[in-house]
Amino acid sequence: MEDLGILIIRLVLGLSFVGHGSQKLFGWFGGYGIKGTGGWMESVGIKPGAFMAALAGILEFIGGLLFTTGLFFTLGSAMIVIAMLGAMKVHLPNGYWADKGGIEYPFVIVSVAIGLALIGPGAYSM
Repeated sequence: MEDLGILIIRLVLGLSFVGHGSQKLFGWFGGYGIKGTGGWMESVGIKPGAFMAALAGILEFIGGLLFTTGLFFTLGSAMIVIAMLGAMKVHLPNGYWADKGGIEYPFVIVSVAIGLALIGPGAYSM
């Protein structure tokens, strides 16, 4: 049952990151692509915007794929953590709580990614 639990967490979190990375890189799922995301990043002080949008998209998309499949799981977990540390930097001025735009949500994701990296991807993985 533990392996099934780990698989469920990997699928939900990993596929969410594949989706978010797709939004940034390709404009899929209602995203704005590199140009649009880069413009938003520039507006909140993250420069150069297009480069950082591409970097975030790659971290999320590839990290999400690795996390989902369990292949090179530690690397996928690290990529998700790095992406979320960037998100925490953006949200830090808003404090902790998510309902105030704070770091709570990315902090939870970082905790889950690190926790699972320490446990391992489970039996149902590549």
